[in-house]
Amino acid sequence: PQKTSFHRSQTLGYKNGFAFSRLPTVGIGGERLYVNQLSQAELDELANKRPTLTYGQAKQAPPSGFIPAHVAFDKKILKFDAYFQEDVPLSAEEHYRIRQVGIYYYLEDDSMSVIEPVVQNSGLPQGKLIRRHRVPKNDHGHHYHWKDLNRGMNITMYGRTYRIVDCDPFTQVFLESQGIELNPPEKMIFDPYTELRRMPMRKYITPSDFDQLKQFLTYDKQVLRFYATWDDTDSMFGENRPYIIHYYLADDTVEVREVYKQNDGRDPFPILIKRQRLPKTFVDKKKTFPSCVLEISDQEVLEWYTAKDFAVGKSTTLLGRTFFIYDCDEFTRNFYRDKFGITDFQPVEIKKKPLEEVPQVIPPYNGFGILEDSLQNCFSLFPKPPRKDVIKILENDHKVLRYQVALESPNPEDRKRRFILSYFLSNDMISIYEPPVRNSGIIGGRYLGKTRVAKPGSTTENATYYEPSDLTIGSTIEVFGHRFVIIDADEYVLNYMESNAESFPAATLQSLRDHFRPRQVVKETAKSDIPMLGTSKQELDELIVPVQEELKLHKYLNNKNIREAFLQCDKDGSGILDKAKFLALCDSLSVPTNTFLVNKLIDLCSCGEDKINYHDFLRAFPS
Repeated sequence: PQKTSFHRSQTLGYKNGFAFSRLPTVGIGGERLYVNQLSQAELDELANKRPTLTYGQAKQAPPSGFIPAHVAFDKKILKFDAYFQEDVPLSAEEHYRIRQVGIYYYLEDDSMSVIEPVVQNSGLPQGKLIRRHRVPKNDHGHHYHWKDLNRGMNITMYGRTYRIVDCDPFTQVFLESQGIELNPPEKMIFDPYTELRRMPMRKYITPSDFDQLKQFLTYDKQVLRFYATWDDTDSMFGENRPYIIHYYLADDTVEVREVYKQNDGRDPFPILIKRQRLPKTFVDKKKTFPSCVLEISDQEVLEWYTAKDFAVGKSTTLLGRTFFIYDCDEFTRNFYRDKFGITDFQPVEIKKKPLEEVPQVIPPYNGFGILEDSLQNCFSLFPKPPRKDVIKILENDHKVLRYQVALESPNPEDRKRRFILSYFLSNDMISIYEPPVRNSGIIGGRYLGKTRVAKPGSTTENATYYEPSDLTIGSTIEVFGHRFVIIDADEYVLNYMESNAESFPAATLQSLRDHFRPRQVVKETAKSDIPMLGTSKQELDELIVPVQEELKLHKYLNNKNIREAFLQCDKDGSGILDKAKFLALCDSLSVPTNTFLVNKLIDLCSCGEDKINYHDFLRAFPS
């Protein structure tokens, strides 16, 4: 009753990392045990011991060696010959098919595989039908064992029943050594349809008098060659083309080949009719017989083409084409001479029909591009640029004749418009430019790009273009439906025409001289009057600087507008204006003419009594 500890002592120990059991040394609650309790294994060991002094040390037999199954049965396979029957539902020649297989059982891991020998051109997926693995025997998880296999039995694997008929000698010895009684072997069943195919077909052929083998051995590599033409000129795009007809004596076949010539524009397609037997006369066709067939047999043909159907100077129809034979080679002549006794082989001369010349019709000009450039598209598939006069381009490079023209229009606003017409002597092209005028409401700029302008009434066959001789003062030029009147010209135009007077009409040159004569008179008068007034260039140059300093005080003056106003007021471009007109223009531009220096500058720029050279006056208004 005084006991308070009831725990048990530890009996589990470890030594060198291994667990072992030990006998308890104390009892429950820590009481000491005086009785040594032994385990059952120790008691058995003591029971087997015998006194060493009486019988000596006991000898224990060595344990037998352990050999695993994958070593004992390595590469040991049981082979069984079997077959299975397969239904053929969609065939009129066979209803079932017998397929022979080999069943292999691998002893090392109790796996099985089924392999069908591969037969070439069988049309069936053959080879490994069941891969190597443990084949299930039933739905309870059991697998096939070698004890379940025997000869003369059926085995079902994956819904297909195999009939085992025999095995190899190793399988027979192994099963008998394991105490299994083998059934007698059965005869292997073969596929009836395959055996039927292996049997030679019975042929009922009556030997004929004509020996084809003798013909082949006699006439092998002997070919008759005929030269013929096919005239197809009656059809659209047809022509008369040469061909070569080969007749093979070995098998009475005919071949038609095309004659290929270099650079004839045709693909090298040599054969027109491949080598074959050609029918000459057909049997009377029935209404149900198709008009186009892939193969023609002897039942549809009454007579085939032979060597006697070909002759020089005659026409032969082959598959709907009529060929005229005009010559043959030397071997063909000798064959016909020896075989048929024909001696007339005079070749027929073939005359080619002259080609009908088709006139080239040039379509009308559509107005796009230059006429000569657009015309090149009618001559070549890859048009080339028209030839240029290089000498003319080099001699007249950068030579331009400029004219001032006015637009002839019923609209009053268009009649006031002025244009600059430029004539390029290097390529006879014309361009028109409209100088922009402020507050006119019309956007200036390029009016017509560089192009050749044809005269009214000219045609595409005989096109005539404007020349410098046609550009006279007062003449009218029609440019793509717009009429322009020449009212002025550059002085370079007169100088150029006078230097080349033999190239221009006298009327053109005289019109320019009459137009420029008033300007020349004014200039000569101005030059003659200036020395009489006693003015000097040095005095004018000295006055320009103080006038510019005084005009700087008037900041409202616009030098650019002043210069443009004087140039626009000078219609003839002579540089001389009437004094009254000059003063009125200065008042409109707010030029201070009442100052002393400006009055002195006007006096120095005077040319005569009522003329003023405004170019000298504009020196005081630098741009």
